[in-house]
Amino acid sequence: MSTKTASTAKSAIIESRDQLIASFARGEKPSDRWRIGTEHEKFVYALGDHHAPSYDEASGIRALLGELEQYGWAPVLEGGNVIALTGADGSISLEPAGQFELSGAPLDNLHETCAETGRHLAQVKAAGDTLGLGFLGLGMWPDKTRAELPIMPKGRYAIMLRHMPRVGSLGLDMMLRTSTIQVNLDYASEADMVKKFRVGLALQPLATALFANSPFTEGKPNGMLSFRSHIWSDTDPARTGMLPFVFEDGFGYERYADYALDVPMYFVYRDGKYIDAAGLSFRDFLKGELSVLPGELPTMEDWNDHLSTAFPEVRLKTFLEMRGADGGPWNRICALPALWVGLLYDNGALDAAWDLVKGWSLTERQSLRDAVPELALDAPLPGGGRLRDIAGEVLDIAHAGLAARGRLNGAGDNETGFLDPLREIVRSGKVPAQVLLDRYHGEWGGDISRVYGEASF
Repeated sequence: MSTKTASTAKSAIIESRDQLIASFARGEKPSDRWRIGTEHEKFVYALGDHHAPSYDEASGIRALLGELEQYGWAPVLEGGNVIALTGADGSISLEPAGQFELSGAPLDNLHETCAETGRHLAQVKAAGDTLGLGFLGLGMWPDKTRAELPIMPKGRYAIMLRHMPRVGSLGLDMMLRTSTIQVNLDYASEADMVKKFRVGLALQPLATALFANSPFTEGKPNGMLSFRSHIWSDTDPARTGMLPFVFEDGFGYERYADYALDVPMYFVYRDGKYIDAAGLSFRDFLKGELSVLPGELPTMEDWNDHLSTAFPEVRLKTFLEMRGADGGPWNRICALPALWVGLLYDNGALDAAWDLVKGWSLTERQSLRDAVPELALDAPLPGGGRLRDIAGEVLDIAHAGLAARGRLNGAGDNETGFLDPLREIVRSGKVPAQVLLDRYHGEWGGDISRVYGEASF
């Protein structure tokens, strides 16, 4: 989630709805300026007893952030606490229970973004070795109750923790117990955004299936392959989901702005502090009628903050975020952007992907999304068959898109090799969660602690 670094005091006041719509148009870029921004989270644990370290304890999260400063990362403070780091490779931030996230820099190609991931993991592992900490690449804590997890000292999280139980039964699990990989991608125009948004939403369940990696809750199988994805189905219906309106005629920047205006607010950030506005209306804010800031009009930075509090399967800011994947190991961190760059950054691949899904109805798309957390690649496919029946074809389309991009590394290799982990999943027929379950029921003998040796970076 976003980390604030400054007050909104100098941001432009919003004087008309047109400014909200124009904010999305500012993201438009010609294809030679399209970039790849990869985000990935991991769980931090103490090597000795596997507990999740608090912020302030010796060898805790504060100490981990401090240890990383030796690599050129600069601290970001909130209320006197270091809550993030910034540097050449983007930013490092904390999720609510201390999940450690790299939001990578916008990079030209997958070779660069995978190298960035490698640098980050090398740094955190070195810091972890010093402090006695390890890092777990899963989509959900496999053994921790909510009560066993710490809370990071970030103002927006205190507001969200209070609000989540009012609107869903699993929102606290989303905040405290999940971890993800995401990729942020550019668009050339409103029409290009629309097509990419539609393909991204329709095929997001396939990404969820291929990356499904959260089969355990509190030490036992939970009946799902991606429990992280299931959690989103009962977090907050006003700000999550498959956004059916994206497929309606006339969808574009204006319609997404209207959607975002209808998402209830969480907060307003002023003078280094978060003001609780949970459940209030941004539309009222536009009229100067927000009860917690009467008479005050929002700024464009307030609008950008608000956009970050919507959590659909694909999200629009000045770029598109693909949000369906569970956390996982280094090679899958590189594979997720490879999948979406291959599908969305080449016009031929984008056309082929759209041809594959354009006949799916609203009901079929939703049914697929609903089935995937439990069934992954065995989820029923619109028109018959199972999701696994198109997985290879989608990877072929992505492969062709990456080959057409022609981004080579120093050895002359293009980007298609980053799809190999996904090819192996399709070839084997088993998603990561199924592999873990086989081991749990087999060689682990039901001992969930074995996952720390299996799924750590």
